[in-house]
Amino acid sequence: MRYAYAITSALLLGGTAATLALQTPGGAQTAQNEPGSIAAASAPRPGAPMSFADLAARLQPAVVNISTTQRVQVNSNPFAGTPFGDLFGGGAPNGGRPVTREAQSLGSGFIISPDGYIVTNNHVISGGEGPGAAAVASIKVIMPDRTEYDAKLVGRDPTSDLAVLKINATNLPFVKFGDSTKTRVGDWVVAIGNPFGLGGTVTAGIVSALHRVTGQGGAYDRYIQTDASINQGNSGGPMFDINGNVIGINTMIFSPTGGNIGIGFAIPAEQAFPIVQKLKGGAKIARGYLGVGIQPLDEGIADSLGIEKNHGELIARVEPGQAADKAGIKQGDVVVKVNGREVTPDQTLSYLVANQAVGSRVPIEVIREGRRQTLTAIVGERPSEEKLASLGGGGEPGLDPEDEKSSQTATRASLGLALQTLTPDISRQLGLNAGVKGVVIGAVDPSSDAAAKGLQRGDVILSVNYKLASSPADIAAAATAAKSAGRSNVLLFVQRGQGPARYLAIKLKQG
Repeated sequence: MRYAYAITSALLLGGTAATLALQTPGGAQTAQNEPGSIAAASAPRPGAPMSFADLAARLQPAVVNISTTQRVQVNSNPFAGTPFGDLFGGGAPNGGRPVTREAQSLGSGFIISPDGYIVTNNHVISGGEGPGAAAVASIKVIMPDRTEYDAKLVGRDPTSDLAVLKINATNLPFVKFGDSTKTRVGDWVVAIGNPFGLGGTVTAGIVSALHRVTGQGGAYDRYIQTDASINQGNSGGPMFDINGNVIGINTMIFSPTGGNIGIGFAIPAEQAFPIVQKLKGGAKIARGYLGVGIQPLDEGIADSLGIEKNHGELIARVEPGQAADKAGIKQGDVVVKVNGREVTPDQTLSYLVANQAVGSRVPIEVIREGRRQTLTAIVGERPSEEKLASLGGGGEPGLDPEDEKSSQTATRASLGLALQTLTPDISRQLGLNAGVKGVVIGAVDPSSDAAAKGLQRGDVILSVNYKLASSPADIAAAATAAKSAGRSNVLLFVQRGQGPARYLAIKLKQG
């Protein structure tokens, strides 16, 4: 995934034309996309293709370009990060030390009120998140007539990737949000923005998919997908329906090259509008939180548990003291409903929980060891993305060199794994936390499903089909029992180093 905004070292030069103001003859200002103002002009002739010209002419004045000046640190030593960095550092400019330089990012936005409130993406104006992020020195808004304004950041929300700006102007053209819940796959859409710094660019296409989950995770991984041409610099620009309503905010593209290939994504208005209203009013954005690590319920995991696939998500981790822990949700539970709404790939657990009010009592339906039960959770408040990221871990320590015997054992084993009991010595060698118990993988058959799923030498199997694994015999017994039950997968709970453990469904070898 690539954010659809551009970074350049070139400066944008804006004109000094007067502020654009559109008013009705009576002086009462209306939204550029007011119902009735464009409907007649937009309606196609029966049986004829329609033109977007009248629609674009009416909406373009409310779409702006956004330019931010950022101060970034760059290495002046061309050998930085190599074994020759110290050797040649003295001859590099500034003694090889990092230097601060100015860069610009280019994006889009749209005016939502005549007094100058503007919506855009957070990543357009933030300069990045976390340590080492670029410091944003200034934000400029460039109108379609090239008038420039200095913008003030009213509020931003990294989780939803939304930001609200304010410029000191009045009688501005503006547009309103529409109802994206009424949008259907196949509907026409129009995108207006600033691709590659080319302001006022209009593209059209259709809605390719709704509720698209891109796999990035998080509470707002749920987009409108379109084939309307979206490129770098379109980020933060509006996606309009055929009636001129803002139904989405263009935010990123899927592209191996960085250019448009017909797969773009927009934040739906149904998600964006409430957040924009809160940011505009200076309110804090609070989201629901259970305190769990989750995994999708793919076909293999569903088969290993004997339940229907794509209905529910698997709890891989429960944070002590958080809402899920207090409600009695346990590692290995499959959450199938939140407050009566089904958990599906299009309606993820993260999405459903994030949209619950903090402090509310919410019924959570789970499947535990084949039985359904309903628990009640008091929803907590979701921490910042930085804090959530810190809950993970990493590390991929190795073992002693693999020998031929362990490789042959892996090839013969029903799971394609050679296993041995986890001893204190091996645990120390792998850098595991004290108290970790399980079975360590000594070798993996490269032709097995275990290898395809990424299992490797040194990984530790903590449990198999929800039962603690204390010896290789436990794994073998579980594989035999699965075959007898007519299942083709077993569910392993696997840990690598000090990272968080996760569930993997591994196919049994045939024969």
